[in-house]
Amino acid sequence: MTAPQTKASINSQLYDQDFYLWLQMTAEQLKAGNFAEVDLANLIEEIECMGKSEKRALESNLIVLLIHLLKYKYQPEKRTNSWLSTIYEHRRRLNKNLQDSPSLKKYLGEILGECYQDARQQAALETSLPLDTFPLEFPFTTAQCLHQNFLPE
Repeated sequence: MTAPQTKASINSQLYDQDFYLWLQMTAEQLKAGNFAEVDLANLIEEIECMGKSEKRALESNLIVLLIHLLKYKYQPEKRTNSWLSTIYEHRRRLNKNLQDSPSLKKYLGEILGECYQDARQQAALETSLPLDTFPLEFPFTTAQCLHQNFLPE
């Protein structure tokens, strides 16, 4: 004879079968205070993934912003409104992300150098300029990167 399944184990199965429904049920269980029914293992995993996702979004937006700032600075003859739009949009995303999660400011400082090196490589590929056109060291301040009116000259 098998033991009856608990609500939490049923919810764990639902996680694999219908993720959206699992999210809805988990939210309802939490709102109702039915903590014993919550599929904690998968909930913890999802929360950890959300944090990683926030970091990846920050990195991605930062790299795109840095690529376009480099292109803007080192290819002035090719400046376009499209570049300006990309700079504006990714700066807006970064600022919104940091506004919603101020604790990510520290992380931004930690990844700036690595993201700059990625942006430097990508800018060289996109512009066909030699890699050494772009400074090895980060040429902007964090504040400049995030400031809505900053454009490198």
